[in-house]
Amino acid sequence: MPSIFAYQSSEVDWCESNFQHSELVAEFYNTFSNVIFLVFGPLMMFLMHPYAQVRSYWVYIICILFMVIGLFSMYFHMTLSFLGQILDEIAILWLLAGSYGIWLPRCYFPAFLGQSRPQFACLVCITTIVSTFLSFLKPTINAYALNSIAVHVFYIMFQEYKKMDNKELRHIIKVSVVLWAFAFSSWISDRLLCSFWQWINFFYLHSIWHVLISLTFPYGMVIMALVDARYEMPDQTLKVRYWPRDTWPMGLPYVEVSGDHKSC
Repeated sequence: MPSIFAYQSSEVDWCESNFQHSELVAEFYNTFSNVIFLVFGPLMMFLMHPYAQVRSYWVYIICILFMVIGLFSMYFHMTLSFLGQILDEIAILWLLAGSYGIWLPRCYFPAFLGQSRPQFACLVCITTIVSTFLSFLKPTINAYALNSIAVHVFYIMFQEYKKMDNKELRHIIKVSVVLWAFAFSSWISDRLLCSFWQWINFFYLHSIWHVLISLTFPYGMVIMALVDARYEMPDQTLKVRYWPRDTWPMGLPYVEVSGDHKSC
């Protein structure tokens, strides 16, 4: 049995041809397309700093986990090692868990927890620890399981979309859904239609997934912050801004906080 550190010890191998550009990097484009994680992570920490001061410093942890995902994904695609695959997937799992713990509205908590966020966070933590160990049992299905969580996220988005007459939130939800749909289409096409893409010599769909899912992350943060504010920050107003300029046709969204600035 090969070492978990060994090159190509993972059962997962994406469509990009291996070792085409370097003897040290298995999937060149899939590796270096993760650099965008390392750019957007610190940038969102900076842009969301005023919000984090008011709401929760755990927002920084979410951004750090986003960067960790980028680093572990680079390691995985560089080596195609089992360790790289598992570290990448576990980092994604914990980022999703952290986001649930911070932002999931109390009305979606399990009934037996009442409205207690600390108890809910504890339940999320226990579930995530168990899921972390389960991820070693059948690693090839981990990525599908993680993507399936998006179904619940989009369910919450749809419910809040119906409740709120907020044009900014509705716009950001629409953009995030489109971005994720294109991202997931790239991911699943690379996974299931690899022979076709190899036939036409197009190996970049998983790299495109990295770029699109990185763009989806800031939109997801802003959506969760706006939804959360309705329940947890009723005395404050969150205004959506875009970096580098509001007037640019494309930009990274973030929130600007105004109101009574009381810590929740």
